[in-house]
Amino acid sequence: MLYSATTPEQKRLRLRELLSSGTIQQFPGAFNPLSARLIEEKGFPGVYISGAVLANDLGLPDIGLTTLTEVATRAGQIARMTELPCIVDADTGFGEPMNVARTIQELENAGLAGCHIEDQFNPKRCGHLDGKNVVDTDTATKRIRAAADARRDKNFLIMARTDIRAVDGLEAAQDRAKALVDAGADAIFPEAMKDLSEFQAIRAAVDVPILANMTEFGKSELFTAQQLQDTGVNIVIYPVTLLRIAMGAAERTLETIDATGTQESQVGNMLTRARLYDLVDYEAYNRFDTSVFNFQIPGLGR
Repeated sequence: MLYSATTPEQKRLRLRELLSSGTIQQFPGAFNPLSARLIEEKGFPGVYISGAVLANDLGLPDIGLTTLTEVATRAGQIARMTELPCIVDADTGFGEPMNVARTIQELENAGLAGCHIEDQFNPKRCGHLDGKNVVDTDTATKRIRAAADARRDKNFLIMARTDIRAVDGLEAAQDRAKALVDAGADAIFPEAMKDLSEFQAIRAAVDVPILANMTEFGKSELFTAQQLQDTGVNIVIYPVTLLRIAMGAAERTLETIDATGTQESQVGNMLTRARLYDLVDYEAYNRFDTSVFNFQIPGLGR
């Protein structure tokens, strides 16, 4: 009911425990607070909050147009609705090292368990698109050093994402990963790896947790969690999966209404009224006011 009973500090500690468990952790991407609650209910250990999803939800492309305020606010709304630790995509940190430092503290204030900062130029682009540009190693490491120095909770996870594989090759990605760890990164997100051997190469380069991005329509094959665990990956994210499936269903339903004049044929694919009320914990609010949930749901839960 209302918001999470687990404190941000407890969530951060839990994230650290998960990453050191020796078992790969699957973090689906939430596109709103209610989807985060669904991820929790289905037994996943954590939630990922994608910068692309936050931008797309505002009708914007993923090119760095969102602001720190927008990201921290929406990520905080998602994080407070689940007992799970949430990791958010903080793009390039929203500016120079001083801005990166402020970003970390705002995300701590919002209740996030961790974030990742990347090494692209602004304006950035989706990590699985061609034509990316990355900053030099000095700039990239300054961002991570600023992030690590700024956090007040030592358990807030600073993850460094590098997009250099697509620009300068795998060896450059290994070197960049090492430099980012030396600068204070707690974990590495090597973007757009082409196959499992490339994840293994990053694993061999650093001794911190590494993340695999299993986004659809990208550079990487959609490997299973077991395949990734066998290469030494610690966490796998599915950043845009739920948004894509939800928007696909919305598009099909709108087309049905337009074609037939009714949504009737799509009702069987919908979350029922009873299921939706259960997910938002409608009944629990009767603790405050017994008039909130004193009715029968008509139509057997529709």
